[in-house]
Amino acid sequence: MFKRHLKLGLIKGGQLGKMLLQEAPSFDVQSFVMDEDPACPCRHLCHDFTQGDAMNFDDVYAFGKKVDILTFEYEHIHVEALKKLKAEGLAIYPDPDIIELVQDKGRQKEFYRRYGIPTADFQIVPNRLALKACTEFFPAVQKTCKAGYDGKGIFKLKDEADITDAFNVPSVLEKHIDFDKEISIVLARNIEGEVAVYRAVEMVFHPEKNLVEFLRCPADIAPEVEKKATAIALRILHQLNLVGVLAVEMFVTKEGEVLVNEIAPRVHNSGHHTIEGALTSQFEQHLRAVMGLPLGLTEMTLPSVMVNLLGDENYEGKAVYQGVESALSLGGVYIHLYGKTKTKPFRKMGHATIVDQDINKAYEKAKRVKKLIKIVS
Repeated sequence: MFKRHLKLGLIKGGQLGKMLLQEAPSFDVQSFVMDEDPACPCRHLCHDFTQGDAMNFDDVYAFGKKVDILTFEYEHIHVEALKKLKAEGLAIYPDPDIIELVQDKGRQKEFYRRYGIPTADFQIVPNRLALKACTEFFPAVQKTCKAGYDGKGIFKLKDEADITDAFNVPSVLEKHIDFDKEISIVLARNIEGEVAVYRAVEMVFHPEKNLVEFLRCPADIAPEVEKKATAIALRILHQLNLVGVLAVEMFVTKEGEVLVNEIAPRVHNSGHHTIEGALTSQFEQHLRAVMGLPLGLTEMTLPSVMVNLLGDENYEGKAVYQGVESALSLGGVYIHLYGKTKTKPFRKMGHATIVDQDINKAYEKAKRVKKLIKIVS
């Protein structure tokens, strides 16, 4: 039964949380946010704000005692505090065991192997020294097991000479994949087990920073590849028994093989286009899922392209936005600024979604938007 005035707790109050909370008034939800930054983007949108550290047991536990439902906008949360709250009866979505799994890329990869989910071949290495015994595995990509995020914690190894600069922490050593495209499937599952799946999106990455620069929906892939990718994403969703939104990032090889790269059990950058490009945004969908409501329709409204608006590489300080008016005048352009007060090189400061009947025209316009909007200081 639908309940009004639910106290929804959100740990971390960044841009994902902001877009999530923008949907909350439609469901008469009271929103509670915890973040270490008192000037976080969610601060002015929530009913109650708590300054706290997501990796501190006492902060997470005390915050959880204030709410009816607890959810997250990223995975680096004190898991033992979540488990204690769950044992005491708090509804937590996604489940703490899922949060614990995705905090460690090594455990993620072993999960894929255990359940026969296709992924790139890999080894787990404890430190830099262990890489010397793995040179036959090169070229490879080293990914730190913990704390990697938005391109951080990734190092490419072409040959033995690269080991000197590699990470000296437990890592996944993943065989280099000569892929054709990177795609994502965003899907959701509610408390009752109902599932909704969005169209596959194609991710275009910044050539140096390993950040998504553009997102195209629908992805330029064969129907059978999208069908295969969707089936894999559904297997992961059901195996995890996840409630909420899940993003599954994948490689598509030149032979049409689909390999899982990593998962995010939350609203995700690869689903931002759904605000304008789908009948139900991923943010509304997540709220529906964790509140036990029927899920919304996921059909496309129009083909869409999203461009991440990143801080200019030459500036750091108080954010100044240039070119917004010019970008909006192009038509079919929807801008979302995240409200971060300070910019720094390549920081995600906002995004723009461009919709058009023709995906290629939308992509060309997105490239123009990227050139027009500059975030400086």
